[in-house]
This record gives sequence, structure tokens and C-alpha cells, in this order.
Amino acid sequence: MRALLPSWTDWRPGVRAPGADLLSGLIVALVALPLALGFGISSGLGATGGLATAVVAGAVAAVFGGSRFQVTGPTGAMTVVLVPIVHRHGASAVLAVGLLAGLILVALAVVGVGRAVRYVPAPVIEGFTAGIAVVIALQQFPAALGITHAEGEKVWQSAVDAVRQYLSSTNPAPLLTALLVAAIVLVGGRLLPRLPFALIAVVAATVTARLLHFDLVPVGAIPSGLPIPTVGFLHLDQLGSLIVPALAVAALAALESLLSATAADAMAVGTRHNPDRELLGQGLANIAAPLFGGVPATGAIARTAVNVRSGARTRLAALTHALVLAAIVYLAAPLVADVPLAALAGVLLATTVRMVETASLAAIARASKGDAAIMMVTFGVTVVMDLVTAVAVGIGVAVLLALRSVAKEARLQQVPLDIPVDDTEHLTEEHELLHDHIVAYRIEGPLFFAAAHRFLLELAEIADVHVVILRMSRITALDTTGALVLADVIGKLERRHITVLMSGLRADHRRRLAAIGALPMGGDERVFTHTREAIVHARGCLPSSVASSRE
Repeated sequence: MRALLPSWTDWRPGVRAPGADLLSGLIVALVALPLALGFGISSGLGATGGLATAVVAGAVAAVFGGSRFQVTGPTGAMTVVLVPIVHRHGASAVLAVGLLAGLILVALAVVGVGRAVRYVPAPVIEGFTAGIAVVIALQQFPAALGITHAEGEKVWQSAVDAVRQYLSSTNPAPLLTALLVAAIVLVGGRLLPRLPFALIAVVAATVTARLLHFDLVPVGAIPSGLPIPTVGFLHLDQLGSLIVPALAVAALAALESLLSATAADAMAVGTRHNPDRELLGQGLANIAAPLFGGVPATGAIARTAVNVRSGARTRLAALTHALVLAAIVYLAAPLVADVPLAALAGVLLATTVRMVETASLAAIARASKGDAAIMMVTFGVTVVMDLVTAVAVGIGVAVLLALRSVAKEARLQQVPLDIPVDDTEHLTEEHELLHDHIVAYRIEGPLFFAAAHRFLLELAEIADVHVVILRMSRITALDTTGALVLADVIGKLERRHITVLMSGLRADHRRRLAAIGALPMGGDERVFTHTREAIVHARGCLPSSVASSRE
């Protein structure tokens, strides 16, 4: 438990040199503001709900989370899950679901489930990160084109509709603003990386739009305060029906947050988050946010990427982001209301360009065709569908390719019967065994569902043999499917009056074969510890015609 709690070492570098973190937090807050407002409205709890989430959940997760770069708040993926809950159970149920999901996340952190993210293959993470960059870019199309209402359930559909509407309009100002802001951030950041070009560009765009009266859509009026904390949304008779939605919200929050933290590690050099602590931070954030009317929160990849690329060094940046949003809500709402949405879209467009690590993508693509396929599938599904489906599909493809690779390691080969060929006497004995039609086959590698049928059925077709000794000591894995196929092969051989013996069978494999009736006819009498014992027994099993011919 101590490893899950905050420590002074998390904050020492930021306190000693806070400049970069404070500036990054300010930039992220400006980017997060319209997203918080929009996602709050989309979820059904209004702009206040989105702001409450960004402020409260953002601050709690910054303190207790496991990533020093993670920025937490409302996200588009979570909004998709919340809308059906609002329609079915009402807006107040979303708050209860968030609280329950927070408790589930805390429990997952305590039992150490977060470490499972370490098993997500690198091609999946790279494909997911590149796909998210494209999704974030597509999300900016309506704002960058000055379109206020773009239709479409998927992000790419909304982007296509925004382009269609823009082509029929005559206002180039939003697009020019977004492109100029993005260019300033990219070029300026490369030439003078210490200067806050994102903030400079946004301020310049805001001032220019006011002075020249450009037709740009502003952020607009925002709430001037947060609700008083309450638990009035909890209704005990309703909690039972909310367990399943809470599990779905918790699963999404865990997956999105851990993948966002992993992507942040990939964007920053020499960093690694604590996945269990990240789940704890997200759990506490989701417990706190509903008390102030906030929607369920997750780690937000877009804001986290802005945080990393703006020069953040510690978790002080994420905390600053939450505090700046709180200050804006209470003190500076009228000033932010005039910021053009196109300018903020430009900042995010620049962020997506800097998110994609082309060298890493190229290295994975060169590594193998399988890794390239996993990466491209994950990328495509992320863009076309959603990140949860993308990760599930990406991991599924990775598992299938891994099984295919492992299955190729399984081999069946005819081998000498432990008799050195450089010994003349033993070589003569080997020839006698072959003359007696006694042969041995060694099975190597995993004998499981992906490999068993590939070669075992070939064994059933061998001819001109009286005794087959199966050497089993080098089988690394054996599942029920492999055992059943082996039983089928043994049955076919024995029906052709070929005696089957086994040697070197591991105890756990022996128990599995015995449990499903896959041992040779005669059971333990035909299973031997060493091949030499099996040879002796094999000679006693020869047909009388063969035995008399030897005499």
C-alpha cells in the first residue's frame, strides 16, 4: 500500500524548478477548457459537470495518480458510454455510476490489476497512439473549419460532414487561424523550444480576431463557479441496477488511463508510470468528482500529449492545469470566453503531429510483417471505431500471431533409439530394431490446439511398423486439444495393430492424458521413464512371425 501513496520525491523537482511545469499546466488548461465544456454538455450533465470533472478529478489524479504527465478529465470515449446511462436512468445516475466506478478502480489498484497493462504488445501501443493522434486531429476539423454543428456518430464522420459544410461556405478565417497557430507552435517549438509558443499563438489569435473582427467562433460563456459538494444523488434502491454500467465505466477508465500513461511514457524519455497507483488515482478522482456534480473521468490522451509536448517535468503541471481551470471558472471566465475555438484547434493539430514517433513506427514496421500488421490493425480500428475495440482487436491479432509462431516450434521427427552411431555393436543393434520395425518418434515443443493437428495426424499414416515409441520428454506444453488429437492418433495406430509405447512423459502431462483416456492401450504398462525400458518391452510385443524370423 505504501507504494500506492504519494511521496515527496514526486514533487521535489517541480518545487525546486517550477517554471516549466507551471507554463505547461497553463497551456493544458487552455486546451482542456473547451473540451471539458463540450464533453460535459455531450454527456448530459451540462458545462458545469464537465468543468467540475476537469478541476476536481484533475487535481485528485495529479496528486494520487501513477504518471507524472497524466492529465485527467472528461473524454470523448467516456461520453459515448455515459449517454445511454443518462437516457435509461437519468442524469443523477451518472454521478452514482461514477462513484461506484471509482470504488471499483480503487479495489483493482489494491489487488494489483494495473500491472496487466505491461503485457500489452508494443505494436498495439504504437498503433493505438498513432490512431489517437489521427482521432484528435479529426476532432479538430469542425472547430478549425468554423463549423458549429457537424453530424456523425464517429469522429471521422463528423470530420467529413464538417468538410462538406465548409466547402459550401465562404469563410476562410477559421482554417487560416488554425493552420497559422499550428505552424507557429511547430516551427517555433523547434527553433526556440523554451518559449511557450502555444500560449503565444493563442493570445495572438485572440487579440487579432478582436481587433480585425474576424468571424471566428469563440469558446463562449462558461460557468462562474462549481456546485457545492453533496451526496444527494445516491439512492440505495437504484444502486443494484447501476452495477453493470459502473463496471463498464470502470473498465473504460482503467484501460484509457493506463494506455494514455503508457503513451506518455513513450513520448517522454526515461519515464515509467506506476499502473496500480494510476488506477488508485483514477479511482479517487472518480469518487471525488461526482460529489461536485462531475462526470466520470479518465486519463485524457490529448491533454496528456499537450502536457508532455509543452515541456512538463513533474505532476505539478497536471495539478497546475486543474488549479488554472478553477481560477478561470471563478475569476477569469469573461477573458477566456473570447478565445477562438479555431486557435485551440490549431494547438491540438500541432500536438497530434508531435505525438507520432515516426522512427518508432518505422522500426516496428521493419521488425516483422506480423508486428506491422498488428500496428496497422490497431491504428485502423482506433480511427474507424473506438480505442477500446482497437485495443481488444490489436491484442487479439497479436495473440493469434503469437500462437502461430509458437505452433511452428512444435516438431515431430523420427530419431535413433538412444544408441550411439559411432559404436559398431550398438549400430548393429539399431539396425536390428529397424529390421524388427520398431521406430521412435520424438515430439518437441508445445502440443496444444494451434499445433497438434498440423503434424500428429501425419503420424497416423506411417506404414510397415510394428511398434512405435513416442518420446515425450521434450513436450513443453500440453492442452486438452493436443491430448485429444494424440489420443485419436494412438487409436488409429492401434486399430492397425501397431503397438504404441511412451517414454519420458512428465507427471502433469501423464495425468492429463490419463484423465481423457489418451494413454496407449494398457495404460501405465506401456508408459516408461526411459526409452531403453520401452525398447525392451517393444521386443516382447513383436508378432510371433517377426520373432521367429529373428531366431
